[in-house]
Amino acid sequence: MSDMALFEGNSLVSSDLFKSLQDVDDNLAGGSGGSGPRRISIRGGRFREMVGGEQVNVKSDGFINVVIVNAAKISRTYYAGQYDPENPSGPSCWSPDTQAPDPSVPSDTRQAAKCMDCPQNIKGSGQGESRACRFGQRIAVALEGQMDTVYQFQLPATSIFGDAKDGKMGMQAYAKYLRAHKTPSIAVVTQIYFDESSATPKLYFKPVRPLTEEELQEAVKLKDTDEAHRAITMTVAQTDKVQAAETPLADDEISIDDIPAPEPKKVSKKAAAAPAPATDLGSILDEWD
Repeated sequence: MSDMALFEGNSLVSSDLFKSLQDVDDNLAGGSGGSGPRRISIRGGRFREMVGGEQVNVKSDGFINVVIVNAAKISRTYYAGQYDPENPSGPSCWSPDTQAPDPSVPSDTRQAAKCMDCPQNIKGSGQGESRACRFGQRIAVALEGQMDTVYQFQLPATSIFGDAKDGKMGMQAYAKYLRAHKTPSIAVVTQIYFDESSATPKLYFKPVRPLTEEELQEAVKLKDTDEAHRAITMTVAQTDKVQAAETPLADDEISIDDIPAPEPKKVSKKAAAAPAPATDLGSILDEWD
């Protein structure tokens, strides 16, 4: 299906329902706006379904089709030592919104009162020229054709930021693209696929098709379920392999998959303007194809 059919052929685009669901995309686009959930892991460059810390399925191809039903704001985590897969441990400091450490961070491991003043947020504090404190974002997804189950999906920093190039979009670029067409992410099937040229797992996103009215109603019901909220809640006590009283930390968050990335660059209002109006939409959509 072409992108033109996705946006202009969908009668729900201008509905009040679509407008009420745009709040999830504000988080995806970078706006300020028990035993743990099922998860989709990208360890080893494969999409893996994880239940209770155990792998139950792995996809051999390099893509997965999902519906994004909810999203957290971008978060940050800092690990004082090197990651040891044999002896995994939780982070020393973390923030659920990139503004300040979470209140639950112990005072003896808290790195600063505000993230912007943190020494771990300085270029070069991590490996090479990177920052030691890492970005990440949790989203809640349902697999295409399985709208009764929510999975947690942890996006590494490399899959969040960056401008769209040659039709390839990171999460922020993808969310802004959907928003420019007045289509909430929950209303489409999104294909998540690996950048095969990247040495470490890096993801791109593209729309596949609009949901049917029945599918959309099911997705809306999932959006506010306890499972969806748990999937996007940042609980960083420990990893799957470490005993803890709190919900485990997704193993992707401390693996080499989640490498540091630079701060989101500031752009002028002119540069951040929405894509060209509908009269030029054809050529824009051709570029995404």
